[in-house]
Amino acid sequence: MNARAVQTPPIAMLPEPAVIVAKRSFGPEIHAYRLRLLDPTARPRFDFLPGQFNMVYAPGVGEVAISISSDPDEEDLEHTIRIVGRTTRVIDDLEAGDVVGLRGPYGNGWPLRESRFKDLLVVTGGLGCAPVTGAIEYVFRRRASFGHVTILHGVKKAADLVHHSRFEAWRREPNTTVLLTADQPDRAWRDRSGVVTELFEEVEIDAGRTVVLMCGPEVMMHYAIRHLRGRGVPDDRVFLSLERNMKCAVGLCGHCQLGPAFVCKDGPIFPLAKVERFFGVPGL
Repeated sequence: MNARAVQTPPIAMLPEPAVIVAKRSFGPEIHAYRLRLLDPTARPRFDFLPGQFNMVYAPGVGEVAISISSDPDEEDLEHTIRIVGRTTRVIDDLEAGDVVGLRGPYGNGWPLRESRFKDLLVVTGGLGCAPVTGAIEYVFRRRASFGHVTILHGVKKAADLVHHSRFEAWRREPNTTVLLTADQPDRAWRDRSGVVTELFEEVEIDAGRTVVLMCGPEVMMHYAIRHLRGRGVPDDRVFLSLERNMKCAVGLCGHCQLGPAFVCKDGPIFPLAKVERFFGVPGL
């Protein structure tokens, strides 16, 4: 019998050990994990653009694609995770000091360099703020390079609002508007009530100099796009963060295919003009 050579996986497919240095919980099903690579010399390989994602690996169980929600200039990598499946339920039990695996970053990021000296309109819903959090922090660290920043964020229930302290800090930034809304506000809620698309009536949009960054439930983005078109914002100024079932992160498995594109390697950030034909189509 002929012995077969053992194939070593390429380094891009091998998870790098990272320790959980902090865990913050936003209710029982949403946690933000700050991760630090055990090998500090590996950190440059994880330099990322806001909007990219890592594969977070729970040893012996599996891995999930999670957006990086920290600022690119920080040493630690933050990932905000909603507990929804087998792998995330295992991650749910982990605490500071436990070790997970990371590989990445994957995909492409928000067009921040191309957006310099323009106004930014950020529209998010639910946990959708996580993919754009790093982008917002990036902008405020370079505040003089951007125009007016408008952040519209909606949640279903008031208890679903995560990163509340960040929203409050962003509100204090110059030349910035932050509006929050909840479909189901509670007695402690002090912001707007209703769906996030209703907030468009409260903000001014200079269609000729505005770039839109949007993420969240696709039904929310669908109606937001209608509002933006009604305000004259061209499709090539609207960028979406899309989610699909990303298993390999390198376009091999086909789970995240969207028409001719793969969300993991051609996204997850897409210009609306590129995915409009397939966006919102049942089954895609």
